[in-house]
Amino acid sequence: MPLETGARNARRPRRNHSAAFKAKVALAAVRGERTLAELASQFDVHPNQITQWKTQLLDRASEVFGTGSSPAEKPVDMKTLHAKIGELALENDFLEGALAKAGLPSARR
Repeated sequence: MPLETGARNARRPRRNHSAAFKAKVALAAVRGERTLAELASQFDVHPNQITQWKTQLLDRASEVFGTGSSPAEKPVDMKTLHAKIGELALENDFLEGALAKAGLPSARR
């Protein structure tokens, strides 16, 4: 039965699955106790989606056992932060004085 142009809008709305749900489905696929078709009907997800989640799980499995911290996190240098705070405070004081000398109202309330 061909789809009419109005029938395209009657499709199921896009669903957003949680990470926990994706992991649950992908682990079930990795176990291999059921076929993709069985898993798809059990979890109400398309078989291609299950295959994608399974591939993502297998590709990123090594990250679980990697180093203690992720490479994106850099240690915070407190001295640099304190120096920047001092520099900004000095600039604010200077600009406030310049505004006062020019007769303009201060930004502080």
